Amino acid sequence: MSTEKGRMAEDKAARYLRLKGYRILDRNARLGRGELDIVAGKGDILAFIEVKLRPDREAGLLAVHIDKQERLRSAASAWLACHVRQQHLQCRFDLIILTPGSLHTRIEHLQDVFR
Repeated sequence: MSTEKGRMAEDKAARYLRLKGYRILDRNARLGRGELDIVAGKGDILAFIEVKLRPDREAGLLAVHIDKQERLRSAASAWLACHVRQQHLQCRFDLIILTPGSLHTRIEHLQDVFR
């Protein structure tokens, strides 16, 4: 996927999250061994959100394999070390899959997809 397509997908995901009441705290944070696409808060939840633009749901799920999960955990730990005010929040890893369609892009937000 091109950088431009990835940025557009992340922009759509961020707009979606804002509409759902999330506050975007950070985007494209390169820390630890990985990159966090979106860090968002809602209530007492801190979500580290991976965004995938894929032809179908299954491809989006498969893209967050064990190695990717480890890199996201590393990046999340490093992010929390730099943002001590958020360390008391409940953390989770979410996945947003964008699936292009003929009329519109489908957005699916999966919460707490791995630990």
